[in-house]
This record gives sequence, structure tokens and C-alpha cells, in this order.
Amino acid sequence: MFSTDTYKQRRRILKQKVGSGLILFLGNDESGMNYRDNVYPFRQDSTFLYYFGLDTASIHAVIDIDNDQEIIFGDELTIDDIVWTGYQEPLVEKAAKVGVNQVKPLSALAGYLRDIQSRKQEVHFLPPYRAEHNLKLQEWLQVSPAEAPQRASVKLIKAVVSMRSYKSSEEIAEIEKAVNTSIDMHLDFMRTTRPGMTEKAIAGKLQSIAIAQGGDISYPIILTVNGETLHTHARDRVIKDGEMALCDAGAETAMRYCGDLTRTIPAGKQFNSIQKEMYEIVLNAQVSAIEACKPGVLFKDVHALASTKLLEGLKSVGIIKGDPQEALANDVHTLFFQCGLGHMMGLDVHDMENLGEQYVGYSDDLIKGTAFGWKSLRLGRALEPGFVLTVEPGLYFIPTLIDRWKAENKLSQFIDYGKLEQFRNFTGIRVEDNLVITEDGNRVLGKELVKDVVGIEALRG
Repeated sequence: MFSTDTYKQRRRILKQKVGSGLILFLGNDESGMNYRDNVYPFRQDSTFLYYFGLDTASIHAVIDIDNDQEIIFGDELTIDDIVWTGYQEPLVEKAAKVGVNQVKPLSALAGYLRDIQSRKQEVHFLPPYRAEHNLKLQEWLQVSPAEAPQRASVKLIKAVVSMRSYKSSEEIAEIEKAVNTSIDMHLDFMRTTRPGMTEKAIAGKLQSIAIAQGGDISYPIILTVNGETLHTHARDRVIKDGEMALCDAGAETAMRYCGDLTRTIPAGKQFNSIQKEMYEIVLNAQVSAIEACKPGVLFKDVHALASTKLLEGLKSVGIIKGDPQEALANDVHTLFFQCGLGHMMGLDVHDMENLGEQYVGYSDDLIKGTAFGWKSLRLGRALEPGFVLTVEPGLYFIPTLIDRWKAENKLSQFIDYGKLEQFRNFTGIRVEDNLVITEDGNRVLGKELVKDVVGIEALRG
């Protein structure tokens, strides 16, 4: 938890930005996996954490701008609870630590909101993403689940995005802590992965590192020899010599700030010649993209730069023909690079994604694309100091996609399908780092994590 003043200042600024009405913050509940008391690991709503800092289940909060009130609604533990959990700090004391002096029982919230509505006071809330949020909005505000996304407050969304997008020095320090734990996970992956191990065994070991350092993983670990499938989670699949293993894994700190890194390694001690050549194409694209990240630069243009570098590399091995810039203009790169170059990162690994990518990653005068390969670019707007983001280009040879394009002879003036056929089972490569935009450029977060071929192979020895 940050200082009391941090949370008070955040709420003070939010009130100024929203201007009037009442802001309703829905906290998360625990959720049963297979029966009520066997619950999934609890994770508080990130915006609730940002303004109220309390990582506690079944509490909600309001900021009544018009009447200058801040209230947390939740119940203190009963003696029956304490028998099972042990003594816990009272909610009223937790609230005081974030500068909130009013705490009311959870049962009082429904009546409180009815009174607000009877006085025709506007109620602002964010787009719901959990079933219990929809049910509460329906019960308390008579907003049906179908209506909730449209009824969410655009003014509140824009206010939250305008604050959470710019990471303070204390936030950056916490994110860097998450990144350093993520690096420890990747170092273990790069040093200890061997043929004969299963993907799941490796992923389980990496998660234990995140837990041992005080947090947990920030998203389910992607660990696979099928790197062409963008989000393949670890399986019982045995890794074989001659394959490559892709690990996309990040840690979350106890304060819920995230890291998100990817490395691709040979399953054996060395890349073969083709793997090495393709890996260096991806690495060149990533290094070029990182160098281009600075204030005022559209991240959409950095994505285009990375895509061009990938096409230039593919031309060098004979898969692409013609002018890479012209190929980019015709979206040839989307056959090999279907996802976006990166995204915002903070309290969410895809920061604020539930608030809407148009609001978070774009702007009023820059509309998110809808075409294949561009619609997955979560961040396109001009970069600004304080932004924390990922840069993660990749090459993905997806047989089904290749077959569809080949059957249509699509863009054959740029693609040598005969040559490409030799790579249809190549799988995929991704390299990802996290950086913060500074006043004059950027800084890659965390301690050093090797990504060049020589460094990776040295760890594999």
C-alpha cells in the first residue's frame, strides 16, 4: 500500500475531473471454483486498488462529489470468520490508512443508492466485467446486464484513463519490482529447460518463483513449443531436442503491479541455423522498435516500423518479394505478425483493458483499426512520459492461415508461397521487454535479461 496522501490525492484529482455526481466503485467478491468455500485466488479490481488501495473481498466504495463524502461499504469479520481466518485488521482501520473515515455495512449500500437516485443525482460507474458486478448494478441501479456497457460513464472512463496512464515514480518502482521477479522467472526458464521436460513442469516452477517473491503470476503462463499459437498455455507436452520453447510470463507484486516478458530459446543447447536466422530477424525488429519509442511518437508508427523490419528480414530469406514498404502498405506482414506490438502495463498486465481500448490506447482523433492484424494493436496513440508499455514483435507461421492465403493466391506479388511452404511448421518466435517512456526517450525496466543469440546459448550450456 502507498501512503495515505497518495490515495487522497488521487481521489481529489478524480473528483475535479468528473466534476459532479456520485462515483460508484465496485470491488470484487471471492468466487467459488467448484463449491462456495473453495475459491479462486482473490484479485481486487484494479481501479478500486488505484483509488482505495484495499485488496479486500466484498467491499465497495463511493465518492459523492456533490456532498464531498467518501464511504467504504463492507462488513467487519464475525467471530465465526475469525475462527477460520485468524484475527484480521478491522475494515475501519484499513480505511483510515487510505484516508477514508466513513465505513458502513454492506447492507446499507442498496438503500444509500436508492436515496441517491431519488434525488436525481447522477451515478457514474465503469464498464462491468464480472457477473456479480452486472447483478449488483441490476439490483442497485436497475441497469440490466445488456445495458451496462452503454450506461457506463464515459466521463469517468476518460478521467480514470487520464490518471492511470501516467505512472508515478512510486508506481514505476513497484512495476520494476514485478519486472525483476519476472526476469528471475525467465532466467530460470532459460537456464534449466531441457529436452524431456514437460511444458507444465517448467511453468509450475516459474510460478513458484513469483509466489516465493511475495506475489504471484500476473497472467497464466504461456509456455509452449508451438510459439505460432499466440496464447497457448503450458500442457503436458514433452519438449524435444531441436524444438524451440517460447515463454511469455510475468510476475505480479503483492500490490498487484505487473511484469510481462517473453523469451524464445532452443530446447537443446543451440539454435539451428534457420532458427538463429529467424530469431535475429525478430530481435532486430524489437531493438529497432524500442529505439523508436519516445515522447510524441505514435506507437502505431512504431508497430509499422517493427513490421517493416520483419518483412525486410523475411525478404532476406526469400519468403517476401518486392519492396517491404509497399508490402507493409498491403498488410503482407499480417500473415506473419497478427498481433499488436505492445500494450500499456501497470495494475493490469493489459492496463485498463476493461475500460475500452479506444479510450486507453487511442484518442479522439486516432481511431483503432478494424482490419486483420491491426485490430489487435491495443496501443496506437502518441507516447508520453510516464507511460509503461511492452514491446513484443514476433514471427508466427500458422499453417491454417498460410493455407488460406495460399488457396486464394493472396498477395502473391509479395509472397513466395513455394519458399514459404518450407517454413509452414517453423512455429513462432517472440521477444518482449517492458519500458517506461522518459522525457527524452525510454528506459527498459528491470535488471539485464539476455536476448541475443550468443547470450541465450551461453545460458543454455
